Amino acid sequence: MKILNKFFILLIISYKKFLSPLLPQSCRFYPTCSEYAVECFESFGFVKALSLSIYRIIRCNPLSKGGFDPVRRHVH
Repeated sequence: MKILNKFFILLIISYKKFLSPLLPQSCRFYPTCSEYAVECFESFGFVKALSLSIYRIIRCNPLSKGGFDPVRRHVH
């Protein structure tokens, strides 16, 4: 796994441990956006993982239905 991917995973884990408990639960998806992002960074290269994670976070808003949205291994 590349160093940038590891760094972003560390950032996400730190967010989940220290900042997320202080905020109201608001993710509309399962797995949560942070879990989704970690899985992306574990599965794909940096650029693809970052773009998938950002796209997911943008879709996670009050106008979205949310629901089950796993990381797709064969994203085109």
